[in-house]
Amino acid sequence: MKTIPSHFRPIISIIAVLVFFLGNDAKAQDFITDSELDRKVKSFLDNNKRQWRDMNVPASDGQLLYDIIIKNGYTKGLEIGTSTGHSSIWMAWAFSKTGGKLITIDIDETRHTEAISNFKEAGLSKYIDARLADAHELVKQLEGPFDFVFSDADKGWYINYFKDVSPKLVKGGCFTAHNVRPLGGRDMGGTRAYLEYVRSLSNYNTTVDNSGGGLAISYKK
Repeated sequence: MKTIPSHFRPIISIIAVLVFFLGNDAKAQDFITDSELDRKVKSFLDNNKRQWRDMNVPASDGQLLYDIIIKNGYTKGLEIGTSTGHSSIWMAWAFSKTGGKLITIDIDETRHTEAISNFKEAGLSKYIDARLADAHELVKQLEGPFDFVFSDADKGWYINYFKDVSPKLVKGGCFTAHNVRPLGGRDMGGTRAYLEYVRSLSNYNTTVDNSGGGLAISYKK
């Protein structure tokens, strides 16, 4: 095998560095930039930051969901439990940058209607497919595939939602569940059993972020 002459090695090293950085720049530019949409979403979130009740996530968890989607370049999202749309807006904002879309489900017509109004006001309607339905049934029927899932509906059904979605979740995809605390913490209507279950799965890696309401983050291997 021929060796590279010593006087060429510095040049090759420089070329390798340039290729690395140019490659990263090209990848970074895959994300869609829309300054006007960013301004509109930020304004909406700021103006409504003290009004999110009715089972919505805190802003820190919304930011966490956004960050996971952006970091992994996810494009096919599912939310189980829309409420009035706070978490949906954070996720749809991320999908607006990755070229993706979010399907979100809620069974309550009043919350569903308010969420749709919020999506419109935030300028994110085209990135969200909002369904008024019983998630117990609809989640089974959705074809997928999905690469990101956020579960925030009835806690006692978390394991069932996971089992229904897992076959449709791509490798490298992420299933997140809200109001989950580490073992020994507060059990929100069955979340402890859910956490025990997902941590027992050899094909998932699960951690818990407690900076907000307790978010279990499970990556499919």
